[in-house]
Amino acid sequence: MAGWQVSEAGLTMMAGGRSGLLRTPSSPQQATFLELFFDLAFVFVIQRIALRITEQLARPGVADQWFALPAVGKTLLLLYPLTSAWTVAAWTTARLDPRRLPVQAVTIATMLGVLIMSAALPTAFHGGGLAFAVPYVVMQVGRYVVFEIMLRGHELQDNVTRQLVWFSLTGILWIAGALTHDQTRVVLWVAAAALEFLAARLGWPVPKLGARRATVWAAAGGHLADRYRQFLLIALGESVLALALAYTGGLYDVESTAAFVIGFATTVLLWRVYFYRAGQILADALAASNNPSHLGRVAAFAHWIMILGTIITAVGYELVIPHPLGYTMPAWVVVILGGPALFVAGRAHFEYVVFARVSRPRVVGVLILVLAAPLMLLLPPVLVSLTAALVLTGIAAADAVQARGKPLEAPSPPK
Repeated sequence: MAGWQVSEAGLTMMAGGRSGLLRTPSSPQQATFLELFFDLAFVFVIQRIALRITEQLARPGVADQWFALPAVGKTLLLLYPLTSAWTVAAWTTARLDPRRLPVQAVTIATMLGVLIMSAALPTAFHGGGLAFAVPYVVMQVGRYVVFEIMLRGHELQDNVTRQLVWFSLTGILWIAGALTHDQTRVVLWVAAAALEFLAARLGWPVPKLGARRATVWAAAGGHLADRYRQFLLIALGESVLALALAYTGGLYDVESTAAFVIGFATTVLLWRVYFYRAGQILADALAASNNPSHLGRVAAFAHWIMILGTIITAVGYELVIPHPLGYTMPAWVVVILGGPALFVAGRAHFEYVVFARVSRPRVVGVLILVLAAPLMLLLPPVLVSLTAALVLTGIAAADAVQARGKPLEAPSPPK
């Protein structure tokens, strides 16, 4: 994931320099209309990812075997470049002024590329490989080419150069993978994603320029905290959409209606568990931290875990509502229980970021969801879904009991 770094002196220079691309310290922290407009593309992204996983698991004679899970893994591989595109765009508009035409043009071009990639998702591992890979490479490399020109002679140029070099290198792997077939494509795309992730972790090292870790969280932590919270809400919104669409296609019988109500309750509980205390004060935790850059990176990772858990939970809705009774296939159990378990695990990690602790109900909840999985094979899908909802209810109730009569707790991030 890409980032930006600049000293306070550099920030001041850029704010008043000839380009004036950077946000000033007095700029509002809330998301702009451009950023919210850009996020609309990811409603489609999440819907396409969830739909692709659902189709793979609902295929007759496949979901009762474990062979469906590698196909799901390939779909999740496609999610990486899409979320990487969102991250780079969010970090860009956190540091650069969205009112400037170059920033707007790059953001809108990224939105177009994301939509093309999303449309190519169903055939990305078949005939649509180039339609998926080329927009990603063009928008990632093109972004840094534009800013390399716009920021020439300024402190940020070295950071742009580092990321331009790395995205150009990994772009070769993305395109090469699109030109190959079957497992070769998977291997090359996994290598490209791994290199991007590793390069970001190491500070985008380049000969002569060295490495430099991003400090965007230190400079614009409040803004980014808001942006990640908004993306999580997009994922929750897609789960509501998946829930409603699955029920719309049903017969409205008692069993499907029960599955629909349980799914709705589950979504409400995910929202409640996230926003309980820690979800409200990430910006304050960043301000109180001795190392906001590291804290921000960890918080971002925790959010992606929760977002993935939300997507998988939505897939569970689409499986259970049309088929509430009957045999529960093993891969379905993994999805129905695994989505909430992944969400709670990410939320526990996020709690540690803000309060330097993890509450016991979250750990117990994840353990129950994992250990109960073998027993769930004996129950119909609607009861498996009910089990996940009851575990989330227990976590939310424990939170409410703990908070009763107490003021909002101040953040105490790890030292």
